[in-house]
Amino acid sequence: MTAPFDLTNDSVVVIIGTGSGGGVLANELAQKGVSVVALEAGARYLPDDYINDEWDSFGQLAWTDARTTSGDWRVARDFPGLPTWIVKAVGGTSIHWAGASLRFQEHEFKAHTTYGDVQGANLLDWPIDLAEMAPWYEKAETKLGVTRTGDRAGLPGNNNYKVFEAGAKALGYNEVHTGRMAINSAEYDGRMACQQTGFCFQGCKWGAKWSSAYTDIPRGEATGNLEVRSKCHAIKIEHDDSGKVTGVVYADENGDQHLQKARIVCVAGNSIESPRLLLNSASAMFPDGLANSSGQVGRNYMRHTTGSVYAVFDKPVKMWRGTTMAGIIQDEAGHDPSRGFSGGYELETLSLGLPFMAAFLDPGGWGREFATALDSYENMAGMWIVGEDMPQETNRITLNHAVTDAHGLPAPDVHFDDHPNDIAMRNHAYTQGMAIYDAVGATRSFPTPPYPSTHNLGTNRMSEKARDGVVNRHGQSHDIVNLFVSDGSQFTTSAAENPTLTIVALAIRQADHIAREMSAGNI
Repeated sequence: MTAPFDLTNDSVVVIIGTGSGGGVLANELAQKGVSVVALEAGARYLPDDYINDEWDSFGQLAWTDARTTSGDWRVARDFPGLPTWIVKAVGGTSIHWAGASLRFQEHEFKAHTTYGDVQGANLLDWPIDLAEMAPWYEKAETKLGVTRTGDRAGLPGNNNYKVFEAGAKALGYNEVHTGRMAINSAEYDGRMACQQTGFCFQGCKWGAKWSSAYTDIPRGEATGNLEVRSKCHAIKIEHDDSGKVTGVVYADENGDQHLQKARIVCVAGNSIESPRLLLNSASAMFPDGLANSSGQVGRNYMRHTTGSVYAVFDKPVKMWRGTTMAGIIQDEAGHDPSRGFSGGYELETLSLGLPFMAAFLDPGGWGREFATALDSYENMAGMWIVGEDMPQETNRITLNHAVTDAHGLPAPDVHFDDHPNDIAMRNHAYTQGMAIYDAVGATRSFPTPPYPSTHNLGTNRMSEKARDGVVNRHGQSHDIVNLFVSDGSQFTTSAAENPTLTIVALAIRQADHIAREMSAGNI
């Protein structure tokens, strides 16, 4: 049978979301001959459609549905309606991501064993480890064309990198290079090499950066086994009297609701929308929401310990030229409790255009110091901190019944308090980042607070035991055999690394598991 599929066809796998998790899963299943209907809340854009302008691009791609925030984090004060910068489009946030593709370290899969009981943290070991994930990581690196893996050369370094590298070497750091990036350094897999245009966050105009939008999704569609329905917002997952899920109610672009029957449902809507959908699917049988016998749905929200350091030099750097995030220092990524915190962090090059720099450098501050920093924009260099943050039960997504979206559904409230470990790590990273720039003659260096995050993790976490989490080692709900989670919300802990490579590796592995279980008649 080829797409499109009938609403009453209960043999299909319905996947909600088409990003790094859902888009890859949809293609992998379609390649195996499995019938898939993918529901995507956003529209479809391809590289020709992407806008190389920060504000206009944000208007085109960002998920700006109603959301509220609470907790002591800076983002709740500075950006209360936008705690995250995720994409609402076919391809999801794989359009917006920077491309950094790093494997987790061995100890990060076993954070509780490694760090012990950290007060106030809800640490748990993953039910999988690096040895098990290694072959899946390799498949993901091949799919994405990750540089510095599989004989693929690294990207060249831009001026922002050269300043970053010189400072790092002056401080005695050794693990410094232009990163493992899902951005082609040479033509690969039918996609051209990076043209160093910049604007990586606004969608790659050249297709040099991997995104499911123009790789996995069209390839899945070409098999005849995948139908993508864009501008279709999932409202509720239905189930039968036995507790198995049976389909998904969704609203089309006109607001009309439909029920797509399903054999299996996979939720891949990012760490805010995925738990929100499970909570909004509550019923008499599941009064606390689907897959939530543990009470862990929505809990343990992580967003990485982040922040930035910018510096001004007496000569132009023009940090915006070239690949946005082709530069990394990994010397601080290990676990070294002598620094005063558990886990580690990466330092990665980053540049923002003037509009976002104005919004993020010092939110709410338009004093002389701020204005002179923007005057020095051409002479600035920048880096981003990415560190492991602690899962906390109280950091969570809940339903805010006082605020509803266009479909009348309660909006998600994103509650986050920094853990003391996060604060200690961020402060250490600020000190090191400023020292890097000072070592190469910065006239000023200044730390800046965290932005609305794109690394949203946890909230439907993997666990060995059903009472500790939401899904098992394959992302399969502990409670409902034919309900899966296929995005970063299944992460047990956050690790220090950018999450996309791990999301993709888990999606490839999950597709293998689902196809095998379907063939065996187990689901």
